[in-house]
Amino acid sequence: MAQAPAAPPARSTPPARFAVFEEDLDEDWAALYGKAGALAVDTEAMGLVHGRDRLCLVQLCDAADNVCCIRLRPGQRQAPRLRSLLENEAIEKVFHFARFDVAALAENLGITVTPVFCTKIGSRLARTYSPRHGLKELLLDLVGVELDKQAQSSDWGRVDELSEAQLLYASGDVRWLLAARDRLETMLRREGRWDLALRCFSCVGVFSQLDRQRFGSVFEH
Repeated sequence: MAQAPAAPPARSTPPARFAVFEEDLDEDWAALYGKAGALAVDTEAMGLVHGRDRLCLVQLCDAADNVCCIRLRPGQRQAPRLRSLLENEAIEKVFHFARFDVAALAENLGITVTPVFCTKIGSRLARTYSPRHGLKELLLDLVGVELDKQAQSSDWGRVDELSEAQLLYASGDVRWLLAARDRLETMLRREGRWDLALRCFSCVGVFSQLDRQRFGSVFEH
């Protein structure tokens, strides 16, 4: 059964709830997110090379605008409650450029994320009127929110030194992902590309594994 579209939160208002966790979710938030039909997910890492650049932060948001950040310690290899959520087949995980995040979660925490909705793939299939498919452009077009991406390239390795206010600001990306996902589904269904999009989403795990093994260009000529 199709879910009601997620209403985007007002940009100027704080989230309904916000929490910062060390290493993993607590039991209450794991149970809260476990009731969700979909979760927006984002990650921050030291860089873009899997196996070299460690994962530092995971951000989550549900349709009720409950937002959290999970700070990961250097060398951490597991987060059991987060893993249970992200591997739950009944909860759709929504990313922007899922290929990177899914690989990072697998490489660092042994998490096999499923099922996946990627707003970048969705945007490329639906927004064929635009050559710009970055998150900032996507949210401005579909949700009417303008993101400030100044913190995109940051030293996330010092995440334990960041204040709660800074972490809340950094987690802003996930707050509008579910609304963008719903608008993309509407467009994809309208244009007859929904089934194609679903097949593309199902391939994200394969491409992420190829990236981890340095075969990212295997489909090129």
